[in-house]
This record gives sequence, C-alpha cells and structure tokens, in this order.
Amino acid sequence: MSRIPPAAVAATGLVGGYAVARWTKKRPLGGVAPAAAGAVAAREWQRKAGNATAAALSGMYVAAFAGSHPLAKKIGAWPSVFAVAGGMAAASWAVVDRRK
Repeated sequence: MSRIPPAAVAATGLVGGYAVARWTKKRPLGGVAPAAAGAVAAREWQRKAGNATAAALSGMYVAAFAGSHPLAKKIGAWPSVFAVAGGMAAASWAVVDRRK
C-alpha cells in the first residue's frame, strides 16, 4: 500500500482548514484540520528526512498558515490559501518527497 506524500497532506491541511472554518463559521474548528494534517506531515518528514528537516518544514508550515492571513487582505482568501498551500507542497516535495 502506498502512502500519501507529505506534500499532499500539508497542502490539504491548509486548504481543508480554511474550508472548514469558512463553511462551519467556526474558526477554532477550522484550526483542527491544519493541526492534524501538520502533525501527520511532520511525522512523515521526520521519518523520511530526519529531525532537522521535519523541524524546518514544520516551521514553514506554521509560517504558511500565519502568512495566509495578511496575504488574504491583498489577494483574497481563496487565492491566498491556494498560494501558501502550493508553496508548502512545493517545499515539501523539493526537500522530502522527490527522494525515493
């Protein structure tokens, strides 16, 4: 059975978190999705590339989440979420996922 790449998990967590918050109108509930996905992705980053890489990518994940908020004021909510999710997925792929 193949595993889902952590790049996809991280991106889905960011997009899913915003979607949950928007559609339920409960921001704290929207924080559950990115937190859970971030934990799963971090575990895979650590397993595949070690502690230092996992810590760096986890920091980027938190920065992407936080950075999406001010970016949304400039380009809109959904474009911001997709931009940071894409950036996070690209970083994860470049550092961890493209290795076989």
